[in-house]
This record gives sequence, structure tokens and C-alpha cells, in this order.
Amino acid sequence: MEQLIKILEDIQPNADYENCTTLVDDHILDSLSILSLVAELEDEFDILIPTVEIIPNNFNSAKQIHALIVRLREEG
Repeated sequence: MEQLIKILEDIQPNADYENCTTLVDDHILDSLSILSLVAELEDEFDILIPTVEIIPNNFNSAKQIHALIVRLREEG
């Protein structure tokens, strides 16, 4: 989770990633930020995030993003 928070802070500083559950809904992460985030996550965690997984529900909080990473790594 620490790696994820660092990536999020690099892409969009000044957000409370530990507690925020509306990153997409409140436009803290916009479409360009999410595209950058997807690329960073794929590189950092050696995963492929399918287009169908790029939905607000998967990116509204650091916990949801982390759960997506864990699930995709398990699915391998």
C-alpha cells in the first residue's frame, strides 16, 4: 500500500489518500490522472489492467486501487 500511496502522491499531490473514498467522484483523480496511474501501476506491480477494469469503483480510494492490484496479481 505504501508504494501505491507514493505513486498517487506523485501523480496528484495534496490529497488524503489514506482516508478519501471519492477520488474519482470528487475529481481528485481525473481521466488523465487515471491513465497515468494505470501506466505507473502496470509498471510498478507488473500487472495488466484491462480497459473494463478502469471504472470509478476501482479507483475511488487507495483501498479499492490496492484491492484491484491484489486481485489482478492473483489472477496472474
